[in-house]
Amino acid sequence: MPVPCYQVNAFTSRPHGGNPALVCLFEAWPPDRALLQLAASATVPEVACLVPKGDDFELRWFAPAAEVDLCGHATLAAAHVLYAHRGATQAQLHFQSRSGLLTVKRVPGGLQLDFPARPASPVPGQDVLRAVGCARGDVLKARDYLVVLDSRDQVAALQPDLRQVAALDAMGVIVTAAGQGEDFVSRYFAPRVGIDEDPVTGSAHCTLAPYWAARLGKSRMYARQLSHRGGELTVEVCGDRVLLTGNAVTLLEGNLAESALDVRRQ
Repeated sequence: MPVPCYQVNAFTSRPHGGNPALVCLFEAWPPDRALLQLAASATVPEVACLVPKGDDFELRWFAPAAEVDLCGHATLAAAHVLYAHRGATQAQLHFQSRSGLLTVKRVPGGLQLDFPARPASPVPGQDVLRAVGCARGDVLKARDYLVVLDSRDQVAALQPDLRQVAALDAMGVIVTAAGQGEDFVSRYFAPRVGIDEDPVTGSAHCTLAPYWAARLGKSRMYARQLSHRGGELTVEVCGDRVLLTGNAVTLLEGNLAESALDVRRQ
């Protein structure tokens, strides 16, 4: 059967901004090897794979080099596809994932994702600072390392050593500073899973939001990621959850070629 697929740019209202994701809608799960090969050959940071389960969906995310446990922009892209192209009418979508039950709903200003918070704790970090090319900064760690710098300009000018970043004992490195016009800015580097720099990273904001909420004394904030493509989102800390709100734009739609999932030909 044809596998519908859509390329969606998430956390943006511009057709060529934000973070691209490929959303694929399967009737049943193909072999993991086929999904990994699909992600390795796709020209996007993440592939979101959906399979219906009752009224909900099972959702998995694949980066070019590995399956990951949480991805914000690809979840936003998946919800956008279901609402904009697949006739979803329910007030709230439910996704079963490796990070538990995730929900997405329509709100003023876009789609809102309900994700688990991942607060970071301070750790020794000289090797992390060397990897991102900084002489000083505060270093914390959750799933990813979090490096806090003094200024927005420092974040924008970073030129990390990606080989050193890939050698660190974390999926990736988030670098952040207070914003100018936005509450905070960030960049995200994850060469270990095949993403040198991610354009806009929802899961990173599960760590950024608790940090900046505590530092700024506010629960709702506006954030910008300073990648080449750029993107923006609103974040809100609600106890042990983080609400991420953004927009998405469809760029392409079609069907996967049968050969794309035929592991016998690989």
